[in-house]
Amino acid sequence: MIERYLTGVRLDEPGLEDPSGTRERLRDLFPRGATRRMTQLGLLIGGVLHDLAPAEADTLVYASSFAENQALEDYLASFPNPSPTLFQTSIHPSAVQQVLIARQQAVREFFPLTGRRQLIAHGLLTALMGSGLRALFCGGEERGQWLHEHQMGSDESFAFAIALSRESAGAIGRLRLEQTGAGDGQLTLREFFGVLRDRRPLRQLAAPGIELELSWL
Repeated sequence: MIERYLTGVRLDEPGLEDPSGTRERLRDLFPRGATRRMTQLGLLIGGVLHDLAPAEADTLVYASSFAENQALEDYLASFPNPSPTLFQTSIHPSAVQQVLIARQQAVREFFPLTGRRQLIAHGLLTALMGSGLRALFCGGEERGQWLHEHQMGSDESFAFAIALSRESAGAIGRLRLEQTGAGDGQLTLREFFGVLRDRRPLRQLAAPGIELELSWL
């Protein structure tokens, strides 16, 4: 069993807000001019990480199934006169890398993850095994249209970030991962976001043979 204390949770669920609206809403959280070519997911991740204040001694884990699919769609929609700005946005580093670059932030360890069925389990396991006293686990998606129709994109934009500590000071919850007997299970990014948003206790298989328990203090 691996156990850590949950010391912070930040969420952003912008609904149908477009990237320009997100950029305007969050622009004061970034250095001047940094948001100009950031993707919506990069802005959202930067917003939820802001109050948790990543530090050089932290482990940072980022998870997304689809990442910047909206940025890619916007670029392709600009044809037959492709936009150089949209092209640069569509090939930008991952959302959390955009944030680290914009803020010139260093962290002890950085693990970007992608996938579907076991993404939450893999992300949390990576965060909990980090070498520092604190780990930050963040993730999210960017809303797509035709990519979503082909099951290659998300139907909504959202982002979350949680802080996990080895110490109980200031804890608002406790998170455990435990190996169990045979059994199938999964927990998606969107489902995990809902658990955090509603502050629901959770105990279920997050991956085959791995049980996740989240309790609130």
